[in-house]
Amino acid sequence: MNDDEFNALVARLETQARKTPRRYQFRVLLLALLGNAYLAAILLLIALLIASLASIMVLKALAIKLIVVVGFFLWMLVKALWIRMPPPDGMPVSVVQAPKLFAMIAELRRQLGAPPFHVVLVTDEFNAGVVQAPRLGIFGWHRNYLLIGLPLMKSLTAEQFKAVLAHEFGHLAKGHGRLSNWLYRQRLRWSRLLATLDANRSKGGFLVKPFLNWFAPYFNAYSFPLARANEYEADATSVRLTSSRAAAEALTSVSIVGSYLNERFWPQLHKQADEMPHPGFAPYSSMGHHVVTGLDGVSTKAWLEQALACRTTSEDTHPALADRLAAIRETPRLSPPPSGWGADRLLGDALGPITTAFDQRWQESVLPSWEARHRVVQEDRRRLAELDARFEQGNELSLQEAYVRARLTESSGNDPQAALDQFRSLHQRAPADAAVCFGLGERLLAGGDETGFALIEQAMVLDEDLTFSGCEILRDHCWCRGQKEQAHEWHHRLVQRTRLQEAAAEERSQLLIKEKLDRHGLPEAVIATMRTQLQAIPGVRKAYFLKKRVVHFPHRPCYVLGFTNGGAFRLYNKRRVSEALAEIKNTVQLPGETLILNVEGKNYRFGRKFFWMRGARIL
Repeated sequence: MNDDEFNALVARLETQARKTPRRYQFRVLLLALLGNAYLAAILLLIALLIASLASIMVLKALAIKLIVVVGFFLWMLVKALWIRMPPPDGMPVSVVQAPKLFAMIAELRRQLGAPPFHVVLVTDEFNAGVVQAPRLGIFGWHRNYLLIGLPLMKSLTAEQFKAVLAHEFGHLAKGHGRLSNWLYRQRLRWSRLLATLDANRSKGGFLVKPFLNWFAPYFNAYSFPLARANEYEADATSVRLTSSRAAAEALTSVSIVGSYLNERFWPQLHKQADEMPHPGFAPYSSMGHHVVTGLDGVSTKAWLEQALACRTTSEDTHPALADRLAAIRETPRLSPPPSGWGADRLLGDALGPITTAFDQRWQESVLPSWEARHRVVQEDRRRLAELDARFEQGNELSLQEAYVRARLTESSGNDPQAALDQFRSLHQRAPADAAVCFGLGERLLAGGDETGFALIEQAMVLDEDLTFSGCEILRDHCWCRGQKEQAHEWHHRLVQRTRLQEAAAEERSQLLIKEKLDRHGLPEAVIATMRTQLQAIPGVRKAYFLKKRVVHFPHRPCYVLGFTNGGAFRLYNKRRVSEALAEIKNTVQLPGETLILNVEGKNYRFGRKFFWMRGARIL
């Protein structure tokens, strides 16, 4: 089921759910029971296989060969179903460290009849949620985790944070809405199971994947209207246990502060790498203060308008902000906590160690990219100074050098107006250059000049590799100007391009024995260079070079390099093959996209195929 089919099905089902809610809920219940009946049948089959195997061992009436066959099938079946779902990450906090937090949790649990939490984890994400991690994989026995994001706690008052927790607990509540919550968790369960099977690629997955590939998407679609309704019910629970004002403040703050962190706090922090060779900032320690002082009126208004303009779609079960506020009969309310009075105080003695640990972990994780960016910026500044000096001396820059100078003037020289003037000059010099058209068009649109629209479109025609970025820019531009229909059209093209790129990446990520190959068609000089470099790698004995036939983007060739690895008596050695493969990737100049594989061992059939292809062998 593709996205368009899913969206159409959800739209039809939402209409049915509104007309006959009880009947529709019963249909979804039957569908959920079908999935659980399938699991029960699998369990029964395992039990029967175990009983059969035991009887064979006791009676010794059948051949050992049958025992091996039955045992192998049993092993494959159990392996397919024994899906390990790791617990979520975070720093655990105890009732001794944070008595106020646990008192709030206990009060909400008691009011809602929610199940107990085995572990409360504090994370570094701007979010909160409940995760039920099954100890026995698909067979259940859940361990309940409450995840609380430290950035979220720093951005809300205690009452607003309580409203967020009440919403999350509402998904687990018993009593009224118990069936709806159960179906909500079933939806998460099947989606997670299918995703885990896809990620693990278990050899026994073929025993359950056909059913799941059909069932999971349809159950996801059929349960979608109920999941959407469950979000509204959870919001109502939040209002009932706190107040509509606290719930509205929490919803508004999550939206606006989230935009602030993503668009200003973190980008400005990472930009310090331009000047500082090492990170010397503690983001989580100062985040609460920055949230209070960094939310200026102009940006806040823009972020709020953008959030309220979003519409509820089938891309997410969570309704849009405007619809959630309307459902609780409230207007947007932004009321961040005073500095030092955020809900993070509920963590008590755990606040200091957790904040310090997150700061240290951030510094350690960001250090390599931070140092790399600092080196790049310094090199870019040196390069910009060199190009500026040549230009001022009257030397004519090549088109590529002039393009680099314009780009660096903006990024490293921090002079966007001068960069725009340079891009205008570049366009006069090379009006049919895709990169120049795109660069000028992007900057004109950013400054509100509509003439950039046609330049972006022209760039996509000149170079289809710019289609993804171009559609994204034009979509956002139309959306910000209220041109919703045009924005949706560009978004549709963006989705189509994304699917095409994903299909192309999948096609070029592997080689099947049945796939067609052609002669490489490269000049002998290119092959001679590759041959010389391959000869210098110890153990590489033979090498074949061909071109794979591809359906997507056929104008971009995908080559295949197959090699054999020598050694004592020319025996296959996995370690030597890995070393040779790494050496080829590091030292051989390969033209464009190239798949590299050793054609020995389990790939011996490729070796036979390459051997008989005329002109394939280059070493």
